[in-house]
Amino acid sequence: MSEALLKIGELAARAGVSIRTVDYYTTLGLISPAQRTASNYRLYLGDDVERIHLVQRLEVHGLPLEDIARAFTAGPADTAAVLGQIDTDLRTLQEAADAASPEMHGLLSVIANRVHSLITIALQLPPDLPM
Repeated sequence: MSEALLKIGELAARAGVSIRTVDYYTTLGLISPAQRTASNYRLYLGDDVERIHLVQRLEVHGLPLEDIARAFTAGPADTAAVLGQIDTDLRTLQEAADAASPEMHGLLSVIANRVHSLITIALQLPPDLPM
């Protein structure tokens, strides 16, 4: 761990959030201190700045923080199950779109765009994102 560690205030400043937000994200398990000082101060990795930004992007798209935390801790088997559920949900959405009235096409378009943006964010996740 050659990277300089950040105190909670430094992490908050770099991420553009409050110390309270960092504390809350830590409580939820969205980020974790890399270590603690002798005085019990939490120290975070610089990579946690990007992780905070990712959490914020996902939250803007309607994902609850608890779901994001569960996704971060999911193992490979869990990920396969989630991808299977996404596939099922997308098929259901397609069937609904095929059978929808003209009035519903606008709503389904909004839903499809939201799904597309979430998948785009997921594909941008670095494979070595610290979990």
